[in-house]
Amino acid sequence: MSYPDYTETESGLQYKDLRVGEGPSPKKGETVVIDWDGYTIGYYGRIFEARNKTKGGSFEGGDKEFFKFKVGSGQVIPAFEEAMTGMRPGGVRRIIVPPDIGYPNNDLNKLGPKPTTFSGQRALDFVLRNQGLIDKTLLFDIELIRIIPS
Repeated sequence: MSYPDYTETESGLQYKDLRVGEGPSPKKGETVVIDWDGYTIGYYGRIFEARNKTKGGSFEGGDKEFFKFKVGSGQVIPAFEEAMTGMRPGGVRRIIVPPDIGYPNNDLNKLGPKPTTFSGQRALDFVLRNQGLIDKTLLFDIELIRIIPS
């Protein structure tokens, strides 16, 4: 499904900048520090990760650590690598991720980002491993906090 107010890339990733940041965009080899939300589009829009605070009925912790990865290293799902293109620190980008560029082999343990709570991991794992008719398309909001030069 295509959304008219989103930009669609060749891979099928759709994105919309909710807030445009300032400064340079990350380059391959640099480490990015991000915060992110994750939602299952095809399963009642269930949140499986919440930015800044753990939510969703979890009894674990308060503030969570920011997520870091090196651009171009293959540490994260392809959609996250692609989403960093053109982002600037302070920016927030909403991405709609088709299964082909999401979690490989429907396994959330192979590449990041991984939900920080058990309930979030369980919700995402249920959708990814379901053999039925659940749409495995995911929605993420990504905030680029800062870039750490290589």
